[in-house]
Amino acid sequence: MNKERSRKISKQTWGEWSWGWFLIAPTIIGLVVLNIIPIIQTAYLSLFKSGDFGRGNIYVGLENYRKMFSDAQVWHAVGNTLLYALLVVPLSIAISLVVAVFLNGNIRGKTIYRTIYFIPMVAAPAAVTMVWRWLYNEHFGLINYVLSRIGIDAVDWVGSPKLSLISIAIIGIWSVIGYNMVLLLAGLQEIPKDFYEASDIDGASRIRQFFVITLPLLSPTLFFVVVTSIIQAMQVFDVIYMMIDVMSPAYEHTVSLVYLFYNNSFKYSNKGYGSAIVMLLLAIIMVITFIQMRAQKKWVNYM
Repeated sequence: MNKERSRKISKQTWGEWSWGWFLIAPTIIGLVVLNIIPIIQTAYLSLFKSGDFGRGNIYVGLENYRKMFSDAQVWHAVGNTLLYALLVVPLSIAISLVVAVFLNGNIRGKTIYRTIYFIPMVAAPAAVTMVWRWLYNEHFGLINYVLSRIGIDAVDWVGSPKLSLISIAIIGIWSVIGYNMVLLLAGLQEIPKDFYEASDIDGASRIRQFFVITLPLLSPTLFFVVVTSIIQAMQVFDVIYMMIDVMSPAYEHTVSLVYLFYNNSFKYSNKGYGSAIVMLLLAIIMVITFIQMRAQKKWVNYM
């Protein structure tokens, strides 16, 4: 009897495993085809120097990496990328959290507000960047027009080396607020109402409820948002590419690692060196993600 029962259980378990693998197979196949294989190909290509007219690659070993580590422009790009992430991630998550908490309450028309905040994620990045480029225009942009009405001189938002990265970071913050807001709103709606009702009986204020109940129980969702936001910010390219030209005085202060990869791979036809730059970016993202994974035990509260 026990042997027959164990066989039935093993068959049931095998069936559950089979269905589980079947359901996640599309995701795994997509991950392998779109991520794992390109990473291996990029690492392989980084050991070569592109031949003339893109043919006949020459094996150079670690020469691209030696050149990269001694290239001052690469380290400028590393600093710009990290600074961009430092500007965008904390502010965008803080604003998204405030908006999510606000829209999670009982307010009229909150569905309309959610749609409005999410619109930037639906719009094409190129279209969004072009709109902001017109807003930032030094001579006839809307922002400078408003400033002129209150007696402030026109500001070169894009061409100034001191302001260009901040201007780009503002676009990045504006673009991701809606997406982060939706994720955090989903996490807020999973928090049981009993905790808030019990705290109301104890006389806890809304601010205390936020720090004692909302933040700890929202920490798993918040952790996911932080990790994905940093990865996304480290891969910034399209906004900088459309806002800053290579000949711009602000180029050195805004060029990111992905932008540098694009220039070397497609403008200068040096795909081997461009691949080495991408591998550096991958290494930095992996180190930051590893640190986050280790640190989550100290602040993420899984119920």
